[in-house]
Amino acid sequence: MKRDWLPLLLIPALMIGALPLIGSPASWVTLTVAGLAMGLMIFIMASGLTLTFGLMDVLNFGHGAFIAVGAFVAASVMLALAPWMTADSIWLNLAAIGPAVLAAMVVSGVLGLGFERVIVRPVYGQHLKQILVTTGGLIVAEQLLKVIWGPDQITLSRPTALRGAFLFGDIAIEKYRVLAVVVGLVVFAALALTLNRTRLGLLIRAGVENGEMVEALGYRIRRLFVGVFVVGSALAGLGGAMWGLYQETVTAAIGAQVAVLVFIVIIIGGLGSVGGCFVGALLVGLTANYIGFLAPKVALGSNILLMALVLLWRPQGLYPVAKR
Repeated sequence: MKRDWLPLLLIPALMIGALPLIGSPASWVTLTVAGLAMGLMIFIMASGLTLTFGLMDVLNFGHGAFIAVGAFVAASVMLALAPWMTADSIWLNLAAIGPAVLAAMVVSGVLGLGFERVIVRPVYGQHLKQILVTTGGLIVAEQLLKVIWGPDQITLSRPTALRGAFLFGDIAIEKYRVLAVVVGLVVFAALALTLNRTRLGLLIRAGVENGEMVEALGYRIRRLFVGVFVVGSALAGLGGAMWGLYQETVTAAIGAQVAVLVFIVIIIGGLGSVGGCFVGALLVGLTANYIGFLAPKVALGSNILLMALVLLWRPQGLYPVAKR
């Protein structure tokens, strides 16, 4: 099948086009790395949701709940291991972050399993009801987070090894953003290999294209649905933990705030497409950082404008997969 490389070219085109506008090469490099880091964190949170829609035909507006729960669980673990977070040893820092991220993914995944069984399963195939009940689930989750962790925001400090920046002459690149880029690329590579090089991935892609045919061949696609939903929820928890450290604060509204960017990315990339989600996330992250530097007053609307321009060019997104 012929590959469509044109959407991929948008990323280097955006980078090159921003350089003369920004002027300073040092500022351009810093903003570009920041944009890539932001985009890849959004990708981690959005990838599971786009697969969920493509495979299950579910409009889950409650996805932000998994992001928020992941952020709060990770914050609780990191605060409990505060001496390790502030230690000068990178190994103790990693020993604090590792369990925090793992706990965030496990709790978010278990929450996703319950969410699918209790809230999503009764409204399969009913998009309006899905929007209503999943949005209600997000609201309830936000209030429960306030009950459990209190209404005040939690302040997080990054571990000692991830504070500060790498300096290359006049160029400053934050250490945490480099880590975010690496983790985001690892998640993308893992998803791409799973979807394109394994039997499980073949079933998932076939289910996105034609779920009824996969079921007719004797595969229990319902279990596949649940598995994808749980993995998507766990990835949202991972993204929430990373986003909390990125902002260095965690609030009950963190999920709803990031969910807006997540849905913009999914719409830009094309429903059901992990590759499109990846490209869309990078475009959103880079645009937000470049516009935030060049014209702060219009930064909030820059991603909406980006989405509108992409949809005018390709109404179904950059790489649409789901035939909905």
